[in-house]
Amino acid sequence: QVQLVESGGGLVQAGGSLRLSCVASGSIRRANAMGWYRQGPGKQREDVATITSGGSTNYADSVKGRFTISRDNAKNTVYLQMNNLKPEDTAVYYCMAAFWANNFWGQGTQVTVSS
Repeated sequence: QVQLVESGGGLVQAGGSLRLSCVASGSIRRANAMGWYRQGPGKQREDVATITSGGSTNYADSVKGRFTISRDNAKNTVYLQMNNLKPEDTAVYYCMAAFWANNFWGQGTQVTVSS
């Protein structure tokens, strides 16, 4: 059983930065991967960034060079550092923990980027 709680969302101007945090109630060492997803207005949910148990990372092309995913196993926390934010980054961001049989999701945190 894993519960995920995101925080750090808010309103920021284009070009600004924001850091999202996802705290897990259980050990994230047991997860195959952790990730951040987002769903913007009128858009489908998309994979933003993932990090495996081995530390490998992957990013959506739209955020490469701007976003960084990281993990602190001791704190059971995953972060998403977002730099040079653009209006198209506006979305609800969700934290996800992937296991072999189940995926667990947080409640989401709103990120709004103004022009």
